[in-house]
Amino acid sequence: MIVLRSGLTRALASRTLAPRVCSSFATGPRQYDGTFYEFRTYYLKPSKMNAFMENLKKTIHLRTAHSELVGFWSVEFGGRMNKVFHIWKYDNFAHRAEVRKALANCKEWQELSIIPNLAHIDKQETESTYLIPWSTLEKPPKEGVYELAVFQMKPGGPALWGDAFKRAINAHVNLGYTKVVGVFHTEYGELNRVHVLWWNKSADSRAAGRHKSHEDPRVVAAVRESVNYLVSQQNMLLIPTSFSPLK
Repeated sequence: MIVLRSGLTRALASRTLAPRVCSSFATGPRQYDGTFYEFRTYYLKPSKMNAFMENLKKTIHLRTAHSELVGFWSVEFGGRMNKVFHIWKYDNFAHRAEVRKALANCKEWQELSIIPNLAHIDKQETESTYLIPWSTLEKPPKEGVYELAVFQMKPGGPALWGDAFKRAINAHVNLGYTKVVGVFHTEYGELNRVHVLWWNKSADSRAAGRHKSHEDPRVVAAVRESVNYLVSQQNMLLIPTSFSPLK
């Protein structure tokens, strides 16, 4: 009888003291906010770039009546030419589905923009992204140019590379070499990809800041730590359009 009670006591104790099991594949702070940002890239036919932009300038109000446009840019440098990049904000995926349905049923949008512009587009790409938990979407102090830097990271998510990456970003910002608009992590698209949207006064001020940062031991140390988790990277210089909310 005593033995049975002791065994039962030990069993209960082992249940009480058993540690909570946590997945070794956790990728960092959980995303509680449903807000996400859709990145869209359109590759245009070289002879149709101007026609596409002129049409959209006249009709973009029909699109922004349904959801928020964060920014719209033409790509000046980086990869293929005759390319535009834009970011749209949604409350959640249900919100996006509602917007897409409404746009499909919007006769004016379809006839004045979609149908004529389809002939100008050669290829389209889309990604859905979340802001990394420690990042917020910032508005630049004035008009300028933007750089979208895309980092392909090793699998593991922010739990693996988040702290080192944050230190590298903050080293550039805190020392005044550039300003960050937002840091995004891909949810649908090429996984383990981080997008950093930077703002600078001009392409020349961006170049000057880069040269100075490369000689700053504080930046070099932070970047050297972060690159241990880096697979590849690329960037684009973006010029805001006249109808882009982010100038």
